[in-house]
Order: sequence, then structure tokens, then C-alpha cells
Amino acid sequence: MSAEQNAKRTIHTAGCIIIGDEVLGGKTVDTNSANFAKFCFSLGINLKRIEVIGDDDSEIIEAVRRMSTNYDFVVTSGGIGPTHDDITYASIAKAFDLKIKLHQGAFDRMKKLSKPHPSQPNFSWDKPSAALTAKLRMVELPIDENRNIESQALFVDENLWVPISVVNGNIHILPGVPRLFTQLLAGLKPILLPRLVDPEGKGVYRLLISTPLAESEVAEYLTELAGKVEPRGIKVGSYPRWGKSRNTVTLVGRDKEYMDSLIPEVEKGVNGRKVEHEGEDDVEGEEDKDS
Repeated sequence: MSAEQNAKRTIHTAGCIIIGDEVLGGKTVDTNSANFAKFCFSLGINLKRIEVIGDDDSEIIEAVRRMSTNYDFVVTSGGIGPTHDDITYASIAKAFDLKIKLHQGAFDRMKKLSKPHPSQPNFSWDKPSAALTAKLRMVELPIDENRNIESQALFVDENLWVPISVVNGNIHILPGVPRLFTQLLAGLKPILLPRLVDPEGKGVYRLLISTPLAESEVAEYLTELAGKVEPRGIKVGSYPRWGKSRNTVTLVGRDKEYMDSLIPEVEKGVNGRKVEHEGEDDVEGEEDKDS
């Protein structure tokens, strides 16, 4: 599928690639994948895969090629800073035989919206320096010269100079800094809405049923329930809450009316009740006895 086709296809599925040696080494705790999962769930996008890989050229190339083919909407996080180990732009460019080029619009926004670090009082945008070279790494993007340049770098927040670089039509390259990641992702939402299965972006519906019964006690009933509702596109889940006296059963799907009609049956089947938030009916001092 061509980049133009990728950029226009309806978004059913998504994939997420977290890039960074610091994540794999335990130095940095990844929160971006969890925020992306919530983002996809809220819009009704089926997030199929999350991968964490290192700052490794061959691994980045393999991952983005595969995910671009397999999923409609792909996000990467990390590896787009000013230092030598920030190789995401270069690796993704290589994956699709593209060149890295200075994006003048991004550079102009960088000059306008960013401020020199206190450790760089003599920094000049007009005078060649090691610091300037490092900053330029962040606005040298993979560019497909056969496509409209505006579609390849999205500026979704007027207060940020950071672009969302879009490669092969469906790979969206975001920074690893959590605040920037979530801010840019939120800004991307209006662009994605017209391409969703539900353009209103109503998302997926999740029911939570709190039960005092052990998972082993409700397992047989939940197996029967799953067989009944899965043909309607509804998934049944069971989640132990270690150290708590109540566990959680979930129903996830799009058919809200049908799911709501199941509430009395499920409440009876697991001797539980519907809750809005997990843990809202916990009783202090009560602990889990068995799973």
C-alpha cells in the first residue's frame, strides 16, 4: 500500500513503538504506551500491539516497516532529541528509502518558540556552533519528495514548535517526553476523527462488575458468558485485585444497549454489582482470601 493510501485509509487498528535504551535498561519508566492505549480506547481504535525496542537502527527499521504494513495508525515515542543516540528520524527515513532534510517550517517555529538554555547565554541561531548543529537534528525530518510537504510534518499545538513527523502516510513520530507526547497526541485527535470507523469518536464501552467471589468460583460462568457475547463483538475479562476483597469482571464492546441489558444477568452470575470505578466499593480492612 502506498503512502497516500496509508494516509487516507479508515483507522481500525493501531500499533505503538516505544524507542529507548533507557526504557529497556530500567532508567525510565514508560508511561506513553499507557496513555496511548487510553487514547485509542477513547476513540474506538483497536490497539493491537505495543513494543519497546532500543536505540538500534536495524530494530527500528524492522519494527516500523512491519507495523506500517499491519496497522492503520502507528505511533513511535522517543529518540528524536539532539544527541548522538537519538536516531529515530534517521532510522525511519532509512526504512522507507527517504532522505533526512531540514524542515524549514519546523526550524522557524523552533527559533520563535524555544528559548536558549541558561547554560548557553551566547547561543546564536545565525552563528554556526556545535549547539546549533545539535538543535538542527531535531528539525531534520524524513521527507518524501514525491509527497506534499505539509502532510509530512503536522503542527498540532500553537504553543509547541515540535512537529509530528508523518512517514509512509501512517507512522507518526512523537517525542518520548511524556508531557509533550500527551499534548501532541491530544492535538492530533481532530485530524484523526474523520478517518475513524465512528467519526464522532465515541470510542469503546467498558462495563465494570465488582464481585466478592474468587476468580476460580466465577470461571465457569464467565466462560459461558464469553461464548454467548463474543459473536456480538463483546469481550469478557476477569481481573484479580491482589490484597483486596473484591475482584473485577469487565465487558468491553461497542453495543452499549445490548451490554447494558446484560448487567442484571452478570451481576447475578458473579454475585456482584456494576461500579463506575474499580475499587469504589472496597471496604477498608478487608483483604483477598483466594483467587
